[in-house]
Amino acid sequence: MSGLTLKQFQEQVSDLLLRHRSLLDVLSKAQQSNASVNRSVIKSVTECGCISLQANKQPYPDNVTLEEAKSLIQTHVNGTLCENCVDAITVQIGKHLFYLSAMCNLLDLDLDDILSKESQKCSTLGLFNLS
Repeated sequence: MSGLTLKQFQEQVSDLLLRHRSLLDVLSKAQQSNASVNRSVIKSVTECGCISLQANKQPYPDNVTLEEAKSLIQTHVNGTLCENCVDAITVQIGKHLFYLSAMCNLLDLDLDDILSKESQKCSTLGLFNLS
């Protein structure tokens, strides 16, 4: 599957999506799949323990450069995902991508175009993109 494009994946999803052709069904399945992604990540902390979280207030000093500030910001994640958790999370993200693609199909949206526009916006706005 190397070299698979978003467009090819979106077409494949269109061919496979039979049961949930209603936009409402797809929206609810996308929400459910998003929750499953979250649950898989949570299980890697609470059941497996391959990663742990230690959250606290992020430091934002006034007198540092942007690059220095980036190095100070933490992910709050300690450890690395084990092979089982990588597999479980990957499966759930794949399902979520399936329903995201299905939603795009039903709304006649092109995932490649969406990705391209978002990338262009990120390039243009830089750090101000998410503010």
